[in-house]
Amino acid sequence: MKGQRVTLDDIARKVGVTKMTVSRYLKNPATVAKETGARIQVAIDEVGYVPNRAPVMLAQSSTKTIGLAVPSFSNLLFSDLIYGVEERARAYGYDVLITHTSYQEDKEERKIMQLLSYQIDALILTEPHHSELTLKRLRMSHIPVIELMSLLPKPLDMNIGYDHVKVSYGAVKGLIESGRKNIAYLRARLDQRTMDRQYGYEMACKEAGLPTFVYGSEMHSNFSRGAAMMRQAIHEFPELDAIFCTNDDVAIGAMIACMEMQIPVPDQIAVLGYNGLDIGTTTIPKLSSIITARKEMGRMAVDLLIKRLRDEEIPQNKIELYPMLSLGETLNAKERATISRIFDTLYALKMPHETITTLSPNRSAQSIDNPPLEAPTV
Repeated sequence: MKGQRVTLDDIARKVGVTKMTVSRYLKNPATVAKETGARIQVAIDEVGYVPNRAPVMLAQSSTKTIGLAVPSFSNLLFSDLIYGVEERARAYGYDVLITHTSYQEDKEERKIMQLLSYQIDALILTEPHHSELTLKRLRMSHIPVIELMSLLPKPLDMNIGYDHVKVSYGAVKGLIESGRKNIAYLRARLDQRTMDRQYGYEMACKEAGLPTFVYGSEMHSNFSRGAAMMRQAIHEFPELDAIFCTNDDVAIGAMIACMEMQIPVPDQIAVLGYNGLDIGTTTIPKLSSIITARKEMGRMAVDLLIKRLRDEEIPQNKIELYPMLSLGETLNAKERATISRIFDTLYALKMPHETITTLSPNRSAQSIDNPPLEAPTV
């Protein structure tokens, strides 16, 4: 049989104070005498009391909570982002409610509705596309919303992220200018960021008059899939001399396959990852990867949301982050220097997202053969 929930009255009787005193302590411990507060806390810990926030949510205009929707808990990419969001929110006295959407718009629709039902004060999203019903609900909620990870042409409210087309274009162009002529792109899970990176890869190759080689599947990424893609790529085109990967999981899998096939990296084949996960610093050789600042992105997102909640002025509602290249060893020194130089040039131009790409929101794997846009001048 289900037992009764512990109440404020139970705590008050146990300590020998009024219910109002316990309530005041929970809201602000500083309003209660230090000794009394200590006894209340001991009683709370002894009985395992969990405050019921529903009345507070109904009575107050702020619940001191921020919602965060991420597409995957298994992808290490998002653990750093979550850490940055929670760390900064805690500093402001806010809690974070996290939900998982599985890269599916219909699931995101349900999950965001649930977050909004908890009267969250603000919301952080990490996917670039949302259903019409989700957009309607967010407009009607009148809460600050910030979208992360990708730089968006038309954000809902605020936006911090990378132009993945431009980043990938610059990275692959750097490989080409360093002498690599047969470059493959290894991809997994055909989400928008994966397709944007592929488009940047295609732009650089076609600008240089080089062929494109794309390998992958719609399944989520892991080391074994990366290794399988690499084996297939080498089997079908032994002349490959560089591999650009949609993320570090795939890149490390490619390195494992190269080791199995006794292909020296980077002497015969250069391997470039994406996201700069910590695991890449432990591989032999260390993985060269494009670093995306997830923790910092999460912290910046909370800072902007709090400013909006406090009605403070925000200088800009869209912030483009600049990529950096990790000090890995799967590229040679010339390739690292060339890619870094091209990044510096591309971002010194401060080119708006719209001049780099006009990809439609529904761009998918079926449309990758469309001719690329004219590449930016470097």
